[in-house]
Amino acid sequence: MAEQINAVGRRKAAIARVYVAAGDGKIIINKKTLEAYFPSSILQYIVKQPLNLLNAASQYDIKVTLCGGGFKGQAEALRLAIARALVKIDEANKPALRAEGFLTRDARTVERKKPGQPKARRRFQFSKR
Repeated sequence: MAEQINAVGRRKAAIARVYVAAGDGKIIINKKTLEAYFPSSILQYIVKQPLNLLNAASQYDIKVTLCGGGFKGQAEALRLAIARALVKIDEANKPALRAEGFLTRDARTVERKKPGQPKARRRFQFSKR
């Protein structure tokens, strides 16, 4: 694998663009290290899940552009993007990643606010008289 493989992952309002190349396991997110961008060990674990599943954590350098959403949505968007890139690299990775659910786009987003209501589902209090 001499060239870069790119993939996109989305979750809620977050978008992750990933560029994967052969390397020694560095993950750079918006010009910061993984540990600097996601200080929480839980979010670091979420990001590395597809790599750990395939024992490929130290085989690829990953450069990421993340925008939108909150930190949890960004971590899950990045996980999807990494999984998609790993499938592009080797199609044999697909069944293992699919079984763990890393290739499934979670389409749940925030419901929009309706006019004449305070929130998406909340109504103003009804008064009979």
